[in-house]
Amino acid sequence: MPPSIVLRSSQLIANLDALRAHTAPAELMLVVKDDAYGLGAHWAAETAVHAGVRWIGTYDVGTALALREALGPETRLFAWATSADDEVAQAIRGDIDLGVGSMEYLERVIAAAERLGRNVRVHLKVDTGLHRNGIAPAEWAEAVRRTLGAERAGSVRLVGVWSHLAEASDAEDDAAQALFHIAVREAEELGALLEHTHLTASAATWERPELRGSLVRVGAFCYGVRSADGPEIAELAPVASLTAPVVAIDGDGVSVGIGSLDGLPSSLSGRVTVGTPAGARALLSIGLTSTRIASWAGAAVGDEVVLFGPGRTGESSPTTLAETIGTVGEEILTRLAPGIQRRATDEIVDRA
Repeated sequence: MPPSIVLRSSQLIANLDALRAHTAPAELMLVVKDDAYGLGAHWAAETAVHAGVRWIGTYDVGTALALREALGPETRLFAWATSADDEVAQAIRGDIDLGVGSMEYLERVIAAAERLGRNVRVHLKVDTGLHRNGIAPAEWAEAVRRTLGAERAGSVRLVGVWSHLAEASDAEDDAAQALFHIAVREAEELGALLEHTHLTASAATWERPELRGSLVRVGAFCYGVRSADGPEIAELAPVASLTAPVVAIDGDGVSVGIGSLDGLPSSLSGRVTVGTPAGARALLSIGLTSTRIASWAGAAVGDEVVLFGPGRTGESSPTTLAETIGTVGEEILTRLAPGIQRRATDEIVDRA
């Protein structure tokens, strides 16, 4: 059996249920950027929609369009990357909600909608200090007025205001929230009838209820990937395991068929344990195409080793590995080669 990323749909649903219960009455948006952190955007989105999640955040328009075809017209899809004109036109035809964070992009979105004779839902992004895209406070009133003018002309619906938090400190997030509330209030005073406001991602959504708007954008926590150096959250668990078979036995070590060319960081060598049929064993070294593990009595070619995730005693999550080498769990997942098989182990239950 080749290396596999084993996906547990039931655990994803359990995480989504826990997040919705914890953050109600805010509505949950499952974020599937970077192909759902390497786990598969289609698998994650389809599982979530069958479980009753109505919003999917994709980052890019291309993923949103692919998911629109797979999910049908009822799901709300939100793409916030600034896109080329042809992609904007495709997004409008595909009924994608667009995040707009600059005056230049706003004008292009309006122009595309006017050319097509179509109406596009827009979420204006205000810069609250992170400077990761976003309309500057000095330009905010102008942007809102321009959007509302296009709304009266029938080409735009201003449905949301949003932003990103730095999540560097509570004080910085509090200051960002204050700027965000000012922007929302100004938009409403200018005549905007907003369906949603959204400010928080995973950590702030869970830990800072006072920062939540009516919609929360959650990626990593949905997949059971906690914040680096953050606390374990009992209600959330990893949805994926990385497994590989033993391909050779040599003295006091075994080799499994996955290596740095498959995306395993070689810096993990000699620093972590992995799960084997006999329990936790030291990961000795990572080569280009194989990884050497401390052996155990009765080890045999074909035995399954769990590099991370539930399944055997070893590493419990990508974040555990990531903390060892000074990075984040999302990086452990997203660097894994696309060619590694992704396979779901349980069926999706439709509860929508």
